[in-house]
This record gives sequence, C-alpha cells and structure tokens, in this order.
Amino acid sequence: MFAPLEPRALNLDPKNRAVPPCPHFGPCGGCKLQHLTYAAQLDLKAARLTTLLGAAGLDLPELQLHPSPPLAYRNRIRLTLGVVDGQLRAGYLTSAPDASNLEPRTSNLSFLPIRECPIAAPILWRAAEAFLDLIDKRNTIWLSNPQFTLDQLELFTTADVSCLQHTLFLRTAAKALPAKLTSAFTALCEDLRTLIPELAGAGIAILPALSSQRSRRAEQPRPGPAWGAPGLQYPINGEPTTDNGQPLSFWVPRTAFFQVNRFLLPELLALVTANHTGDLAWDLYAGVGLFSQTLARSFAHVTAVEIAEPSFAALAATKLPNLHAVRATTLDFLRAAVLQRDRPSLIVLDPPRTGAGREICQLLARIATPTLTYVSCSPETLPGDLQTLAASGYTVAALHLFDLFPQTTHIETVALLTR
Repeated sequence: MFAPLEPRALNLDPKNRAVPPCPHFGPCGGCKLQHLTYAAQLDLKAARLTTLLGAAGLDLPELQLHPSPPLAYRNRIRLTLGVVDGQLRAGYLTSAPDASNLEPRTSNLSFLPIRECPIAAPILWRAAEAFLDLIDKRNTIWLSNPQFTLDQLELFTTADVSCLQHTLFLRTAAKALPAKLTSAFTALCEDLRTLIPELAGAGIAILPALSSQRSRRAEQPRPGPAWGAPGLQYPINGEPTTDNGQPLSFWVPRTAFFQVNRFLLPELLALVTANHTGDLAWDLYAGVGLFSQTLARSFAHVTAVEIAEPSFAALAATKLPNLHAVRATTLDFLRAAVLQRDRPSLIVLDPPRTGAGREICQLLARIATPTLTYVSCSPETLPGDLQTLAASGYTVAALHLFDLFPQTTHIETVALLTR
C-alpha cells in the first residue's frame, strides 16, 4: 500500500524531527512520518521516488514537488467500528509493523479506538462523534441486534466542508435487513442532521458476515436503505474554471472513488489537463470523470473508460455531447482500440496501485499517441510501466510528485511522456 522507507530514514538528523500532531501516532500506524518536519517528509519521498525510478535506468527530468497543507487535508475517511466497554467507538485496524519497511502485517489485526484524526477535515471527525453518540443512545436497535453488526463508517465532504455524506457498513449473514431498520436509519439521519446541518445524504452498505478474508478490495457491498441525496456535487475552486469563470463541479456518488486531498485537487487537475487541445483524447480509469470532463472543454471528442459502479454511472450521466463514456476495463478497451483507426492526441491514465501492467503499456505503445500523462499512486509499479513505455520510444518530459497524503509514506506521481 505504501512505499517502504529506507532504513536510513529511521536515523535522520535531529533537526528534521518533529512532535507528532496525533496522539495515536505509533499504535495507529497510518501516518508513519509524523515524527518528521514536513520539509523532511518531502525530501524523503522525493529521494524514495527518484531512487526507484533511477534503479529502472530511466532518463529523468528534474523532479517537481507539489506540497500540501500537512493537516486537515482529507475529504474522506473510513473508520472501523467496534464496541468497547459497552459503547460504540470508531478507529482503525492496526497490526505490528515489519521493522524492515514499516509495512503493517496483514494478519493479527486489532481494533484501535481513536479520539481524533488530525489529517481529516474537522467536520469528518465531528460528524463521526455525533454519529457514535446517537448510536449509543439507540443501542437496543443498533448494538443489540444479533442479525447484523456495525462494521465501518465512511464520511465524505466537499472541499469547502459545506456538504457531507456518510455510509454505514453493516455485516450480516441475512439476505435482507429487517424492515424496521429502514425507518430507524431515517430517524438516525434526521437527528444527525440537526447536529451536523451539512449532512446531505447517507446510506447503508451491506457486507457479508465477517471472515478471515476480510478485505475492502475483495468484499463488494450491497446497497441497503438510503436517506437524502445519493452523492455530492463537488466544486473545485481555482484553475481551471468553466467558460463563464465558475468553479468546476463534479457529481460524486456516495461510494465512488474521488481524490481525497481537498487542497491539492485544483493543482493536480490543472497540471493533467492544461495546455492540451485536439480532436480526440482518451481518459483511462476515468472514475467519475475528473480529468475527462475537464478535457472535454478543450478537445472535440473525449472517450472516458471506467468499469466500476457507481463511478461509471456518474460518468455516463455527465450529458456532455462530446464525452463518450465506455464501461469496460482499460485492458479490454485497448485490446479493441488497437484494431481501430481512431488515434488520440492525448491519453491520460490513472491506474490503481497495481499499476497499468505490461500488456496495457505494450498496447499503449502500439497506439503511439504523441502525448501520454500517467498519474500513479504506486512508486513500486510505476518504474516497470515507464520502462515498457520508454522501450517503445516514449520519453519522460516532466515528472511531478504531488504530496496528496502528508504524514504518510504514500507517493503520488504525474509523469508527462512524449514521443
């Protein structure tokens, strides 16, 4: 999940040390760099990225850094729920790290209740506390029912924290939830809105009964009862803007993927989409259309490829006449596309942490678009993908490190490739 740290990072100069801002630093394990000044964090990440890319034998331009405010940047958090001393608490699943790379082991997870999360927008933790208090006051409905277990709570807010959504994940072996739960959930949401007026909508997501295979990636929740709006209209202030100077805005369904750093999003969007025009652009792994909707303002035609629901539903509902949404995996789309005549002048791809992979990069090489923008959330998989693309004639013309996750070892990279 995270880029492993070099052992030397454990013995940095004392001047780079900082007092961790979170009382849960260490046991939580989620923000491993809090003991360093923010400048030292950036230096460490830059060194890690350049080391990994350099080891791949790539000819690289100077790395450009994009820092973030180091706290309160997250617009979304998902908390694990657990009952402690008869009260519902929120926290994270943790395990002891491996001393060689500070990565948590996947077994022997334990629940760590927390009382704050400094990297989250303050409204998220405030809403979580209000939710926990209401649940405890209704414990006979929510905590004493053997048919289901409260498992996780996800909270999502707009950048300006004016609007909020939450999703309650329940585990159950039953095929359906009790009918009375829908009315109880409605009452819960109405009461929560009196405490958190920004709450616009909420839903229940149903997970299978807990097993040893617990995994957010493997478990696909089923939709349950819902209340209010099914998502957020997410405005992005800054550049770029709409043609009439208004902020760009994106519809984000409740459980759809969206970038979590509410401060750096305008800068990331501008870099990926600015100064590009032409007849055709492709946006691969398009999500809700963050890049493709913006590219549609400067390209005659944009093809956006996404497989996951509800992201594809939001993408298809944009109703932009020059944006064509395709529900397919990127691999399937490219396998078909290499046989067609259409060739884009720009391709943007933003794959998951597993990277694009060798076959996708080979197909991209056959398509041979003159400009390719690769947005990567994994410095481990990026070098191999760039190697494959470089072997086909691509050059890394610009390299950017966006610190979307301060305090953590996560590295987000934007590589601009040309041929």
